[in-house]
Parts: sequence; C-alpha cells; structure tokens
Amino acid sequence: MTVRIGIVANEPSGDLLGAALVRALRELMPAAKLVGVAGPRMQAAGCRTLMPQERLSVMGLVEVLSVLPDLLRARAELVRHFAAEPPDVFIGVDAPDFNLGLERRLRAHGIPTVHLVSPTVWAWRPGRVAAIRRAVDLMLCIFPFEEGFLREHGVAAHYIGHPLADEIPLEDQGQAARAELGFAAADTVVALLPGSRRSEVTRLAAPLLATARWAAERRPGLCFVAPMVSDGLRELFAAEQARSAPDLALKLCTGCSRSAIAAADVVVTASGTATLETLLLGRPMLVAYKLHELTYRLVTALRLIQVPYAAMANLLAGEELAPEFLQHRCEAALMGPALLAMLDDAPRRAEIRARYASIHASLRRDAARTGAQRIAELIAARQAAR
Repeated sequence: MTVRIGIVANEPSGDLLGAALVRALRELMPAAKLVGVAGPRMQAAGCRTLMPQERLSVMGLVEVLSVLPDLLRARAELVRHFAAEPPDVFIGVDAPDFNLGLERRLRAHGIPTVHLVSPTVWAWRPGRVAAIRRAVDLMLCIFPFEEGFLREHGVAAHYIGHPLADEIPLEDQGQAARAELGFAAADTVVALLPGSRRSEVTRLAAPLLATARWAAERRPGLCFVAPMVSDGLRELFAAEQARSAPDLALKLCTGCSRSAIAAADVVVTASGTATLETLLLGRPMLVAYKLHELTYRLVTALRLIQVPYAAMANLLAGEELAPEFLQHRCEAALMGPALLAMLDDAPRRAEIRARYASIHASLRRDAARTGAQRIAELIAARQAAR
C-alpha cells in the first residue's frame, strides 16, 4: 500500500532539514508519495511542491503584516488540498507560527500530525506550548534540552539529534573549500552571511559590508566571501556593495554557503541556522542581527525572549563563544575591532574550534533516519487502530 505524506517547509533552512527527512522516509518507505511545500533540496529528494516556497518565507512580528493576507490564503489552500486528499501523516518543518495552525486544522480532519524542530518555547513566547499540544501528535526535537521540557508540558516529544550534525563531517573541510572558491592556503578569509531572507539581507548587508571595509582598511590583504541563497539576494547584496564598498575584495557566490564558511578563518553571520552550520563546520564567528525597530521594541517591552543568547551556537556552548552584535550594536565601529581581535588570537580560535567539535559530536544521532522511524511508527499505529 502506498503511503501518502504531506510536508511543508517554509524557508531555506527548513528545506535543508526537510530534504534529509524526505530522503530517509523514501529509504524506509520507497513507495511513499510526498507532497506539500518544498524548496529545491526537498524537490530534488523526491517531494512535489504545491506552491513556491518563497510565498511562505517571512520573519518578524511587524514584517509579517504586509504579507499576512496571502499567508492566510496559502494556509487555507493547503488545508483544502490535504482535507480533500488526506495523507497518512502530515509533517510541518519548523515555521511554527504558520505550521502549527495548519497542523491544528489538519488534525481536526483526523490527519496525524508531526512537527520537525520544536518551537523555542523554552526561550521565546512559552505560552505556545498549549498550541503545540493542540496541534501535534509527535514533536521531533533536534536539540537535547527540548524533549524533557515538552514532555513535562504534556507534548509527545522525541529527541532525534540534528540532521546537519549528521550531514557535515567531523573532519575539517577547509582546504577543499578554499580550493573550490579559489583562495590560497595562506589567505586570511572572512565569510559574510547576511541571512537567507530578503528582509535580513536588506538590514544586514550595510553593516556587514561596513565591517568588512573597516577591517580591510586596517588589514590590507584580507579576503572576503559572501554566499547568498538565491540570485535575487545576490543582486540585492551586490547593489549594496556597489553603493557602500565598491573597492572591497569580495567574492560573491550563490548556493555556496557551506564552502564559504569552511573556507573562512572567521565568519560574520546573521543569527539563525547559519550559526549552527558555522559551529558544525568548526569556524569561530561573530553574530549580527537587526530586527525591524518596532519588532525590537515589542520584543523588549514584552520580555518575550527568555534566554541569555540569540545565537544557537552560544546556547549550545552555554557561553558567548561567538560575540553577539544585536540591533543598535550591529555596527562596524564595534564589529570591526572584534573581527580583527578574533583573527589575531590564534589560541582563542583553536579553543573555540575544539569546543565546537565536541558539540558537533554530541549532536550526531542519525537524526533523519531516527525521525523517519518515529514517523513510520506513528503511521503504523494509526493504520492498526482503524
């Protein structure tokens, strides 16, 4: 009997996680049919998409308002599709503000629901745990501290480890990455990662380029690489470079973020999944982020964040190994000196890389296969109960 699986990933980081799960599901259930919302990696793995992933990719309390009507229409379209053609299970990948609402509606239609990547209820808007209980039959957790927290709040949860930790080798990839991107072994390379969303690149391109220009003026010979997730974001970043740093020795590339990180001596990155990827590739980093000012004021005034660090790399380390430059501190006058200080401190970089390697090893649990097995068990249990 053919197993039908619905799956929705809203953004590039979800596409990365979802692709590993899709491959594992197809290995476990070769005849499975997967359909939903998928980016290029998930589509290459064998998932059919019902709409462009970019339609659902947005972040921020204020930013979402301008596209909220279309997001609601997209969710209603997905509910109608899956209600008319019920899958044996539905999987929401991250994007909890969108996917939990979708899962709750599908669950009301009798469709078993799974969510991959626990919302950060332990850090941000803890009241969402009640919504999770209503929405999901199974939560797949990718960080070790999440399973116990959710079970204490009545959510069926299972820690599977992180798919990226399985995918990225423990061995250093720097030499091959430098050769791929055309850097020499002796070059001092800094990677600039302004994020995977248009809103992030719009806000972070200028301060990251200003930081690079500040450092290059004081340290001639530095090499910079800026990987973008799409040609559109590459054009946006290139336009900012032409305006504010036209003489900067910068290599722009599309779809090469992992190579750019691995090739770098230090990475300057937006807060988000990129900080975890940078940790797994063993590279010291600085973390930058700017929200819409009104979003930032709301978050601060309502005390919605309940953890000491913005970067997952720092949360996993339990200390600020990656200096954070958030909101008004996201400026070249602060980040430039920190960048040069990190480049000049070889023992500190070696210490950070050793810590990151230890964390990497702890997150390797064959996550995609473990998650696929839990999903298969859920499907089998529901079919047996019919």
